[in-house]
Amino acid sequence: FRRELCDNLRMTIIPQNAFQGMNNESLTLKLYKNGFEDIHSHAFNGTKLNQLILKDNKNLRRIHNDALRGATGPDVLDISSTALESLPSYGLEAIQVLNATSSYSLKRLPPLDKFSSLLEAVLTYPSHCCAFRNLRTERQNLLFSIFDNFSKECESTMRRPTNEMLDDSNSTLLWSAERKTHPFGTDYESSPYSYSTIFDDSEMAGFDFEYDFCQPKVLTCTPEPDAFNPCEDILGYSFLRVLIWFINILAIAGNFTVLLVLLTSHYKLTVPRFLMCNLSFADFCMGLYLLLIASVDAQTSGQYYNHAIDWQTGGGCSTAGFFTVFASELSVYTLTVITLERWHTITYAMQLDRKLRLRHAVPIMLGGWLFSIGIALLPLFGVSSYMKVSICLPMDIETGLSQAYILLILVLNVVAFVVICACYIKIYIAVQNPELVAANKDTKVAKRMAILIFTDFTCMAPISFFAISAAFKVPLITVTNSKILLVLFYPVNSCANPFLYAIFTKAFRRDFFLLMSKLGCCKSRAELYRMNYFSAYNSNCKNGGAATAPTKASQAFLLLSALEKPYPAPRDKTSHKENLPRVP
Repeated sequence: FRRELCDNLRMTIIPQNAFQGMNNESLTLKLYKNGFEDIHSHAFNGTKLNQLILKDNKNLRRIHNDALRGATGPDVLDISSTALESLPSYGLEAIQVLNATSSYSLKRLPPLDKFSSLLEAVLTYPSHCCAFRNLRTERQNLLFSIFDNFSKECESTMRRPTNEMLDDSNSTLLWSAERKTHPFGTDYESSPYSYSTIFDDSEMAGFDFEYDFCQPKVLTCTPEPDAFNPCEDILGYSFLRVLIWFINILAIAGNFTVLLVLLTSHYKLTVPRFLMCNLSFADFCMGLYLLLIASVDAQTSGQYYNHAIDWQTGGGCSTAGFFTVFASELSVYTLTVITLERWHTITYAMQLDRKLRLRHAVPIMLGGWLFSIGIALLPLFGVSSYMKVSICLPMDIETGLSQAYILLILVLNVVAFVVICACYIKIYIAVQNPELVAANKDTKVAKRMAILIFTDFTCMAPISFFAISAAFKVPLITVTNSKILLVLFYPVNSCANPFLYAIFTKAFRRDFFLLMSKLGCCKSRAELYRMNYFSAYNSNCKNGGAATAPTKASQAFLLLSALEKPYPAPRDKTSHKENLPRVP
């Protein structure tokens, strides 16, 4: 029996018992292109539903959890092109075919055990098929286990003496005769060798009987997940789930400490300190990105398919993507500026009129901030997209503009790395003077430069190599494997920079202990640093006039030693003397 109700925009609800008393036959309800907004509890009470077609009800936002209570079925449910945000929790057990195409508001599915009879699902989002893929695997394992038991039982039955099976014959030839009379798959309930003699009814559910073989029904689901969104959690690997917490805590704690010490220090804000503050902030933002990814992964572990759409299309993923691109580009930019500043200071060490001042550094870094913010905002305005993958990186290269955007970022990062390497090589050549710099000190500086270049290379090289190949649509690794790069290589600089550029320097340790002394800790250590500093300061003041002028090489070594650009003295009338070259 079929009932159609369509193109009635004035009908906004389906009330209780709306179809009760129609008849006891199987009913196909086609209720499409109406103005339905809500389906009430027990709306289909008393019906035996074969198909329930609710497609093209654009305003249908809610089906009550008990809307199907009191009804039998349906076998087929079509909710395509509706505004439903959830499915009812009751009455899904009989559904064999579910059609939910173009149902963009349906971002979460009910518990999978509700779909105990589902054979075919046509959905809107590929991630939802991951849920049914897991369900299909469990069901297949169960069915094949039953089939294996059936095969063994059938084999033992065939070997059993026929007089145990049939009272009226001792001949094994009767097996063939009965097989011809009652072949499997035709009228098997009346056959003495039917499947029902081996299995319970519940075990027989889900089987097709064809000739002598048992073929379990397989659940099919479309659309299938693509290469950018495989059926896995955000981080994919279990060891990455643990490692990312260690890395993001290290990046956040290290850079926050550097920012706190530099910003609370009573020493004058110099160019190196200003640049270090910018670098620490950029790397701190990278730590926040990793923290956000790790937190969402922990919350959605094992059920990411139910959260994928909300996460990737929501503000959370866009925020995470903005943080990582902004932080990455600002960090690379600032590292390049720091390296150029060191090279410039050493190259023009004897020309104080050419020294880089704060009034020069501020507009340079302002340009870097504007560039980094602009690059990070482009995916939010349609140039590539943060929604393509679960880790919220701009991997969308479908259009030529998006492809050019990715290549621009990668090429700029490679150029920055080349500039950094070239500058450090020139710095090393400048300080490599055996007459003025001891061999052990020369080696020490070289090792420190090598560490800086190595960390930059470790961070940039693997990601740039694989990303460039992917940008040309020749990916060499999968998205799953790229998550290893995300955790192990991508944040290397963010973790290492605060230590290499600040925490391992004597000047930073001095500022740190002075700050701690204000909080009532490490007072003796702070006093020691304070005494050493003023002792060196007074000595320089007394001997400054008699000292011979330093050469470029000696000045270069002082600037590079321990990578600790000297922090100037407290503001006073003689503070300008701090800018004069020190005599070793």
